[in-house]
Amino acid sequence: MIRRGFGEIKMSRQWAWVVAGLILISGCSTAHYRRSADREVYRIIQQVENSLFGRTNKFSIDTRYSGRDPASIAPDEIIGDRMSTNRRILNLEQALDLAIRNSREYQSQREQLYLTALTLTGSRYQFTPQFFARSRGSIDSSKTGDNGRTWSGSVKNTVGVSQLLKTGGNIGASIVNDLFRYYTGDPRRSAVSTISVNLVQPLLQGFGKNSAAVENLTQAERNVVYAVRSYSLYQTQFAVNIVSDYFTLLGLKDAVRNNYTNYLRRVETSQYLAARAVDRVRQSEVDDARTAELGARITYINSLASYLTSLDAFKTRLGLPLSEKWYLDDIDLRDLESAGLMPVDVDSEAAFGLAVTNHMEILNAIDRFEDSKRKVRISANALKPKLNLLADASLTSEGDTDYTKFDPDKVRTGFGFELDLPLSRRTQRNDYRAALISFESQLRSLVSTLDGYKDRIDRGLRTLEQQRLNYLNRQMALEVARRRVEMNQLLLEAGRVQIQQVREAQDALIAAQNELTTSLVRYLQTRLQLLLDLGVLKADQAKFWLGDPIAMMRPGIRPGKSPLYMPEDKLLPPDHYLEPEQ
Repeated sequence: MIRRGFGEIKMSRQWAWVVAGLILISGCSTAHYRRSADREVYRIIQQVENSLFGRTNKFSIDTRYSGRDPASIAPDEIIGDRMSTNRRILNLEQALDLAIRNSREYQSQREQLYLTALTLTGSRYQFTPQFFARSRGSIDSSKTGDNGRTWSGSVKNTVGVSQLLKTGGNIGASIVNDLFRYYTGDPRRSAVSTISVNLVQPLLQGFGKNSAAVENLTQAERNVVYAVRSYSLYQTQFAVNIVSDYFTLLGLKDAVRNNYTNYLRRVETSQYLAARAVDRVRQSEVDDARTAELGARITYINSLASYLTSLDAFKTRLGLPLSEKWYLDDIDLRDLESAGLMPVDVDSEAAFGLAVTNHMEILNAIDRFEDSKRKVRISANALKPKLNLLADASLTSEGDTDYTKFDPDKVRTGFGFELDLPLSRRTQRNDYRAALISFESQLRSLVSTLDGYKDRIDRGLRTLEQQRLNYLNRQMALEVARRRVEMNQLLLEAGRVQIQQVREAQDALIAAQNELTTSLVRYLQTRLQLLLDLGVLKADQAKFWLGDPIAMMRPGIRPGKSPLYMPEDKLLPPDHYLEPEQ
């Protein structure tokens, strides 16, 4: 406020407070800005999660280094951390927890979602009042006719606010004070103050939802929805991959034990034949048994090395130091064996319906198709004439101004229209045609996504049944192999069988043992991927790999049989599958 009589002094004080306020704002710590960004971004993500899923998860991109000054983190600290020698005995749930907390890949996905939401904060900010304050001062001198100099000073202060409107317009208000004074010669001064308000509102091109700024905001909001869905899908896929890798490791671990047992069995056979080589067994049979023993020894060593290599790769995926000592608990494999082959009892068409309703990638593809239609509408609107409504009001006074005494008679107002006829719309024409092409491209992309998931689901149902039948066959093969080894061992002791037959029986047994575990793990992996493709897998539930989300959705889901289904697990002739029914 500038009061008469000492207005210039009062105005100087006002602007001193403004400058002090700006200095205070600029002095806010970087930690303040970080916390401010986090609060806004996390709130956006929680709101979108709640609208999509009816729930929110605790989301944060903070790591153990996040609260520290980057300059305080030395390379030696990172090197020392990677040399950690912790000893861990892990089950699958513990491995999942470690993966979520330490995986570098998982952290990158968190940060990508954060950055997408951060972009939205910037887009939304454009539609909030944008305050500004500027002050410019100068001192000038000029030469007078008597070889003297005249000194003068001026200060121009501007405070204002502007805001984009959801109607596509822009409104702004500002206060400008110009102070001018001569310090030599004729010491005079002047002060001019102006208050102004202006509005620009499109009426045809760019009105409302057809405004480029409004569209940018809309797309930024849609991008956060897509990012939240993609992150949710990634979380589930990540959990499935960790479960798959973990059971693969347990399968390799089981194979190491089987191979070692096979090696010991071959040693016993070699020693038995060597003891009988004095008078009952030819030396060639002893050598044959010794060769088989050495082969089993090599197989055991190779399988152990393969397991340890795979274990290190698993540590890397989880983001943990390779120097740690890990031992995997076998209880999860025993639980899986006890649970058996859990079916996915759903009809093919019902399964595809589930995917269309629930799968995040399909939902994103559908919404992006809708985005492309919106782009066409906006490009078509850009072909219209540009007609803007212009309105402004201002109050200008000279000398000391008292803003508490507002005189409406001194306000100058005006309004008008700005018309830009579409005499040349080459750029807009090209943009519109490109938008139409992009729309059809997005349509094809949606069709491709739908067809791709229909194929994946049908293939998943077939593969799951294939894995089930193979597992049952391998169970029977294992029983046959065990009986064969036992029988040949008795015949060997009775001298009624060649060592080659014993070796072949032992080879068949070790292969059947390893293949049965591998088959069980593959069935689980196929089943989890199928449930993931259906969009019904809930990886945030305890031991989700043993759950049956389809059963929990009954009775709304139509049951069905796989195209590879064989009644009572008996083989059907090929014409049943290859030829039309009569």
